[in-house]
Amino acid sequence: MHPLHYDAFVFDAHCDTIGYALPGHFHRDLREWGSSGHLDLPRLAAGGINCQVFACFPGEARVGAAPTSAALQRLEALYELLAQAPERVMLVHTAADLDRLGPGRPVGALLGLEGAEALDGTLALLHTFFRLGVRVLGLAWNPRNAACDGVDGSSDLGLTPYGRDLVQACNRLGVIVDVSHLNAAGVADVLAISSQPIMASHSNARALCDHRRNLTDAQIAAIAAHGGVIGATFVPMFLTDRPDEASIGHLLAHIAHMVDVAGIDHVGLGSDFDGWTLPDDLDSGEKYPRITDGLLAWGYSEDAIRKILGENFRRVFKQVLPPGN
Repeated sequence: MHPLHYDAFVFDAHCDTIGYALPGHFHRDLREWGSSGHLDLPRLAAGGINCQVFACFPGEARVGAAPTSAALQRLEALYELLAQAPERVMLVHTAADLDRLGPGRPVGALLGLEGAEALDGTLALLHTFFRLGVRVLGLAWNPRNAACDGVDGSSDLGLTPYGRDLVQACNRLGVIVDVSHLNAAGVADVLAISSQPIMASHSNARALCDHRRNLTDAQIAAIAAHGGVIGATFVPMFLTDRPDEASIGHLLAHIAHMVDVAGIDHVGLGSDFDGWTLPDDLDSGEKYPRITDGLLAWGYSEDAIRKILGENFRRVFKQVLPPGN
């Protein structure tokens, strides 16, 4: 592995790992190197990941009666981890916090909601979750909710009036809007409404893999023109139409295509660790340096690699988050 990787600022825009910190059959102690799953604090360190977005994904609760409670339980699980390992992980609230991260320092944890269901159709709960540290809002998972339709929704409609208000409230507070999982009309509406850059935290290029969760070239270009970033993801079905054959080579191809379409300043990484079964050469946090080796082999300059690994996401988050001091 090339020393550049451990000298760079590495930012991963999406994982579902915090769900495994909850009590129950699948519980893992995220302070220890796990024998299962993709990510924990030791593997974040081994992979040189300096900042990780932890998505609060309520899972089955999103179609039940308690998505707000489920999201809060996940937030509490991360807060417990922060209390147990303060020398290894810190919560990122502000743009200034991002400048405190880097090689040899605690990993930065950014909190996100994956789906607006936890907000219960109100703006008040957005403010509450913001006070609790949430700085990323994925408007949708795949189904419809009060704000919008996901890619599995039943209509071609864009944002609801509530969804439009939600985007504007995120802009005022300093919460980044994430359009991964959102349907095409919703993505267009967010771009038309948002006064701040947005992101697609874990999506690939539909031109290379025609999956509904991937972005068209027009969407990639529009997100870039708005100042945003797309996080290339490791999920096999988003990498190739032969997911059993998915590998890091497919990921590098998606990165290259999105760089061609969006420019080098608008592409990053969003693994989706612990969200799906991943390719063998990308299925654990400590394998992250392989991406740097691959980008070098593809001929990218060190400056370009630093941007893809994390500087692009750091720039956008510093622009949107509250400034801090």
